[in-house]
Amino acid sequence: MKVEDFDFYLPEELIAQTPLLDRTASRLMVVNPNSLEVEHHTFGHILDELNAGDCLVLNDTRVLPARLMGVKADTGANIELLLLKQTNDDEWETLVKPAKRVKTGTVVTFGDGLLTATCTGELDHGGRTFKFTYDGIFYEILDQLGEMPLPPYIREKLEDQDRYQTVYAKERGSAAAPTAGLHFTQPLLEAIKAKGVEVVFITLHVGLGTFRPVSVDSIEDHDMHSEFYSVSEEAAAVIERVKQAGGKVISVGTTSTRTLETVASKNDGKIVASHGWTNIFIYPGYEYKAIDGLITNFHLPKSTLVMLVSALASKETIMNAYEQAVKEKYRFFSFGDAMFIRPAK
Repeated sequence: MKVEDFDFYLPEELIAQTPLLDRTASRLMVVNPNSLEVEHHTFGHILDELNAGDCLVLNDTRVLPARLMGVKADTGANIELLLLKQTNDDEWETLVKPAKRVKTGTVVTFGDGLLTATCTGELDHGGRTFKFTYDGIFYEILDQLGEMPLPPYIREKLEDQDRYQTVYAKERGSAAAPTAGLHFTQPLLEAIKAKGVEVVFITLHVGLGTFRPVSVDSIEDHDMHSEFYSVSEEAAAVIERVKQAGGKVISVGTTSTRTLETVASKNDGKIVASHGWTNIFIYPGYEYKAIDGLITNFHLPKSTLVMLVSALASKETIMNAYEQAVKEKYRFFSFGDAMFIRPAK
């Protein structure tokens, strides 16, 4: 299967640069799987799509304000660090700009010395490892000094950093938000629970690899990045109970989907408590084992996320839906509108 099969025309002006004031005011396209029928609503309509006995699964990862602006201790040259992954207590893998100025042993300071980082090594992909020193609690200092690592296609400054967090964000560790969840508010979640829908939280820490373009011609040749996931005993028990009772499992976002499908693929279709790293790559031909429906945003042309969505509905269905989204001027990507793929009858 060719990557070009998942290309489509996307006018740049449809890339949402800022979030809406009201999270639930975003538009919602409802897609019937394996047909070309779509419906147009606002996101609050999702309440009508969920039924008592269903299970809504959300990713409770919390985005780190992982972009740090500092200076080299010896020259005062500006250095930007982007934290990628914690490897030891105070050591992190990072991306650096400009990387050519940073060698092993380079010291960078942030916030007038509130935080100091010493380069401890160079990585194959051009990044660097840094050891951090500080007084106090690292994450509190990061909250004070760091900025949200917005995707490269968002060029507007984010005035309220909480708008790049879901209202239920809890577990620190993501380099990007699970953006399908940005549409939910606490009142909407309470209304969903009141309807008899089980609301369950799992965790997948989103890596920057989620923005990495597919650089091969054939989908089968693409290597997926790895991301850490965790499913608790309580979450697994609820999801399995719903499945056994014939309820529908509705995944919020591709991150929740990849977590559930990873666990189900390792356990004969069952959801069990587990944690680890996943590099699962879902594209047409994949048989879903865990989820029945999906709430997701509108994604990049030729991206692995479009491929994942096309595996749940048919590729023809999704490409038609994206064509309709462009025609109707839906807002795309992180701060954009949403799509709901209904469970098959």
